[in-house]
Amino acid sequence: MKKTFLVIAGILVLAAGLFMNAQNSIAGGYEVGDYAQDFQLKNVDGKMVSLADYKSAKGFIVIFTCNTCPFAQAYEQRIIDLDKKYASKGFPVIAINPNDVERMPGDSMKEMLKRSNEKGYTFSYLRDDSQEIARAFGATKTPYTYLLNKTGGKYKVEFIGAIDDNPNDSDNVDQTYVEDAINALLGGKSPSVKEKRAIGCTIKWRES
Repeated sequence: MKKTFLVIAGILVLAAGLFMNAQNSIAGGYEVGDYAQDFQLKNVDGKMVSLADYKSAKGFIVIFTCNTCPFAQAYEQRIIDLDKKYASKGFPVIAINPNDVERMPGDSMKEMLKRSNEKGYTFSYLRDDSQEIARAFGATKTPYTYLLNKTGGKYKVEFIGAIDDNPNDSDNVDQTYVEDAINALLGGKSPSVKEKRAIGCTIKWRES
């Protein structure tokens, strides 16, 4: 009887471990080499935007960012510059604001539109009200970048993390991770650096 109990307990522990691993995998979002699913979110102009709308795109610089985070603000001009430099080469920026508006009123659609107009955004700035897209990608901070390479009608994740190595000073950047990764893809190569830890504000998740 005791032996049977120990066997059953062992099975339960193993099953619990497998369940937790599965849950962690789901919660972890995309990894380099995964294929991202398309999505549809509302832009500041009121229109719904999806990756499929960009027919001629070779890929995308998907950046989870916001109005209110000091790190996001520090990277704002660099994000604008990325779009200006690479959208014409087939890699436009898609900016997504996932912050809960109840917690961060400054990240409302109204404030996003205001920010977009003031700064002259040349890219889509989308609201992830449900936060489902941020969770699917596995974003945890703002800004948080995913470089997608369009291949065979799918969106392969080629790089995840920081835009560059200096979140505080754009004039003293030594390594431009996102630019280097895009240049590699444009040259028919795989990025040499595929992941770098992002530094930023934690995404403000909805409180249940």
